[in-house]
Amino acid sequence: MTIERISAALSKAQAASRSALIPYIAAGNPLPESTVPLMHGLVKAGADVIELGIPFSDPMADGPIIQKAAEHAIAQGIGLSHVLAMVSEFRETDAETPIVLMGYANPIERLGQRTFVERAAQAGVDGVLVVDYPPEEVVDFGKMLAAYDLAPIFLLAPTSTDARIKAVSEIAMGYVYYVSLRGVTGAGHLDTNDVAQQLDRIRAHVSIPVGVGFGIGDAATAVKVAEVADAVVIGSKLIDVMNKAYQPMESAQQTEAAITAGCEWLKEIRSALDQAAKQPA
Repeated sequence: MTIERISAALSKAQAASRSALIPYIAAGNPLPESTVPLMHGLVKAGADVIELGIPFSDPMADGPIIQKAAEHAIAQGIGLSHVLAMVSEFRETDAETPIVLMGYANPIERLGQRTFVERAAQAGVDGVLVVDYPPEEVVDFGKMLAAYDLAPIFLLAPTSTDARIKAVSEIAMGYVYYVSLRGVTGAGHLDTNDVAQQLDRIRAHVSIPVGVGFGIGDAATAVKVAEVADAVVIGSKLIDVMNKAYQPMESAQQTEAAITAGCEWLKEIRSALDQAAKQPA
């Protein structure tokens, strides 16, 4: 499976004439034991792919919400090995939903690229997106992932040059992730007209699906982005919804409340995407 799992999920969404829905969550937030139940809940809520964030102490591309989620997870002792164990546990009862690990180079470098790739494949990971791995500098890493049937996934941004887009097109598999805003996650106002123009430029070089994330915080924006994107990626708002429903040190029910709040919110996004797909062109 692996890369094929991603392709199958995106193809299934395309066959239904809608964009795929890809939620991002921070592993270990709000609690380590809540991550796997949350992943299963998101699948039931309509997630086609799940991006699972690896906590890191200096997440340069992330806004304050995801930064705090990572800090919270790290404070509870969550690291890369724990994240891989979470994927393994998830795979015990879900062999279909693609899991993409998203994070930064440092934890991978500390473990060792080959060891990471081997353990990720063994755990049931399908793709890997490393924010600070430029495609020009990690050709060997990309080949290593592909050798284990893991998809090397890369970010593109409004500032990406045609040369960078071409470099990504030569190594990326699964999908590419277009960062719709200049800045960090959860920031700013999304200009969907600009997104459409940028995706046209990207698709002139990239033949695999293009997902769009950053700045998508409600159903209306998700639907608008879905008009031009192959996938809609949502992270900061989802985490914010869960965190607001979670009250630490009170009871286990608070963790369940956080999971429920996040999944119900994502269900609304999925419903909006489904309804939009049913509208006549």
